[in-house]
Amino acid sequence: MPTISVFFGIVVQMYWRDHNPPHFHAYYQNYEALFSIESGELIAGQMSPGARRILKEWTLRHQSELLANWERCKMKIPLNSVQGADEE
Repeated sequence: MPTISVFFGIVVQMYWRDHNPPHFHAYYQNYEALFSIESGELIAGQMSPGARRILKEWTLRHQSELLANWERCKMKIPLNSVQGADEE
């Protein structure tokens, strides 16, 4: 599964053959969760409150890049890295 961003210890990845709605997987410490690209909301799994807030804000700032990567997944072409929240 390609890693598209890493920031504040959070790893963001997308699967090549994933299901709708458009989302990404986030890993932080012992947490795993799926986040909606359209809303930035947690849609499955668990994540600490602070990481949830950071991920939601980051998702909304980078929504177009994340959606572009979602489309790239469907075409099975390499994904682009997305700038982390600690680089902004």
